[in-house]
Amino acid sequence: MRTVNTVKELRAMVRSWRQQGKTIALVPTMGNLHEGHLSLVRKAAEAADIVITSIFVNPMQFGASEDLDSYPRTLMEDQSMLAGAGNTLLFTPSAADIYPAGLAHQTKVMVSDISEGHCGASRPGHFDGVSTVVTMLLNMVQPDFALFGEKDLQQLTIIRKLVRDLMLPVEIIGVAIVRDRDGLAKSSRNGYLSIEDRALAPALYKILQTIEKDLQSGDTHFARLSEHAKTELLNAGLRPDYVNIVNSQTLKPATADDRELAILAAVFLGATRLIDNISLVR
Repeated sequence: MRTVNTVKELRAMVRSWRQQGKTIALVPTMGNLHEGHLSLVRKAAEAADIVITSIFVNPMQFGASEDLDSYPRTLMEDQSMLAGAGNTLLFTPSAADIYPAGLAHQTKVMVSDISEGHCGASRPGHFDGVSTVVTMLLNMVQPDFALFGEKDLQQLTIIRKLVRDLMLPVEIIGVAIVRDRDGLAKSSRNGYLSIEDRALAPALYKILQTIEKDLQSGDTHFARLSEHAKTELLNAGLRPDYVNIVNSQTLKPATADDRELAILAAVFLGATRLIDNISLVR
C-alpha cells in the first residue's frame, strides 16, 4: 500500500490506473480507524480493482466548541490496518492542501432541507462541511464507487442526494453498521468513553430495538414512542439529544402510511456524543 499527501500525487496515481482500465472505489474517513471503517475497505475491494482511502480530519465540519483539536490522529496504526484490509492507496492531505485559501473563502456545497434536522439541528453547519469535502474528494478521485457507513444515516442520505442532484458519475454504496458484541455501534468517539460510560453505552441500541419491536407490532404513536425512549435513555444514564422516527428515504417525520422507517438517535455520555439508528420495513 502506498501513501500520498498531495492532490497532484493522488491524481497522477488515479490517471495511471484509469489508463490501465482499472475501476476505483473511494472510502473517505477521518482516521482513527476501527472495524467499521475496515468493513468499508473490504466491501470496496469487492466492488473495484483499486481502493483509495482518504484520511482527513475536516475542520469545516467541526463547530467552535467541538473536538477538532483533540480528535484522535493515529496515522501509523491506521496505515497498518488498511494494508491488512486490502487498501491500495492512502490519501492524507493537509488542511492547507484542501482549503488553500482558508475556510472563510472556500466555496461550500449545501444540501438544503435534509441537512437541517436531527444531527443538523444540533450541529449547525456540520453537514455543509461534510457535503463540501465529500464533493471535493469525489472530484479529486472521480471514483466508480464511494462507500459510507450506515451508522450516520443522515450523512449517507445527504451524500446520495448531492450525488443525484449534481449528477456526479459515482455509485454510492452504504455499508451496514458494525457493532461490538453488546450492540454498541463502532465509532472513533467510543474511545472517549470512560470505563463507567462504556458500560452504559449499549443501552442506546437496546432502547432503539424496543422501539423497532413496537413499530413492527403496528404502533403508530411515533411521538409517544420517541418521548418514552428519551425517558428510558435518561433512566439508563444517557442524556438524549434526539430520538426521531422518520421515513427512511426522506428522513421526514414518519406518518402512519409510511412502510420504510428509520429510528434515529443521538445521546451524550459525559462529553461524548454517540449516534445510532435502526432501519426497518413494516
